[in-house]
Amino acid sequence: MTRLTTVDLAQAQGETRQLLEGVERQLGSVPNSFRTMAVAPPVLKGYLQFAAALGAGKLSARVRELIALAVGEANSCDYCLSAHTYVGRSLLRIDDAALAGAREHTSTDGHEAAALQFAHRLVQTRGGVTSADLDAVRSAGWSDAEIAEIIGNVAINVLTNYFNKAADVDVDFPLVQHGAAEAA
Repeated sequence: MTRLTTVDLAQAQGETRQLLEGVERQLGSVPNSFRTMAVAPPVLKGYLQFAAALGAGKLSARVRELIALAVGEANSCDYCLSAHTYVGRSLLRIDDAALAGAREHTSTDGHEAAALQFAHRLVQTRGGVTSADLDAVRSAGWSDAEIAEIIGNVAINVLTNYFNKAADVDVDFPLVQHGAAEAA
């Protein structure tokens, strides 16, 4: 049972209603995470604006989803793992091996692997990465602008990981549990 109030679209008013209607238009439904964020419209609005800005960046949707899985696994967030596995598999057609690999912060693609390893280091060190960490991701072909976006994607996923765990948001996607990457 979610530990914070959730907002039902039918009952929502004003800005909250507009935000939730926007989510519904974009996704076709309003996932529980957004319904829970909507209890504080600035949280939902800030998340949606940050997500839209990152979505317009240089990183592909595939890389953003793989980063989300790496961060979700590192933070043991079953809601986020479930949501991003669903999006990755169903909407982006990412194969199961790549989804599982991302949770282990690796990939058969060296370029992607470097981004995932860097994302994992960001979470492990709470942002305190070393010059060697930056050199490694750069040497794999990531530009400083792309590295900044990797950092941004880690940050937005830490936000949702912490929010969904703290609120104990009910998972409304096929359940994927942390620590079970091979079953993803």
